[in-house]
Amino acid sequence: RSTHNEMEKNRRAQLRLCLERLKGLVPLGAAAGRHTTLSLLTRARLHIQKLEDQERRALHQIEQLQREQRHLQRQLEKLGMERVRIDSIGSSLSSERSDSDQGESPCWGMD
Repeated sequence: RSTHNEMEKNRRAQLRLCLERLKGLVPLGAAAGRHTTLSLLTRARLHIQKLEDQERRALHQIEQLQREQRHLQRQLEKLGMERVRIDSIGSSLSSERSDSDQGESPCWGMD
């Protein structure tokens, strides 16, 4: 019988310790005085639900930002390809002009 009483005493002490730790983790609001075990567990459940909602919103925002990043990356790649194309057209025109300039003399004031 005394062994059982000792075990029960330890169990209750462990439970009190866990409830005290929980009290330190859960925001209790203005009425942070003495709470019943039920009210503490209820507040802990609500706090966990709030944290889960925040996590869901954060994950959703991360997904949105990743989609936006991929979209912007594709746009950047398109602009880079467009720039290369424009640069190559410009250099082709430039070399064509220099080829034609070599064979002809300017006609300014020749009349």
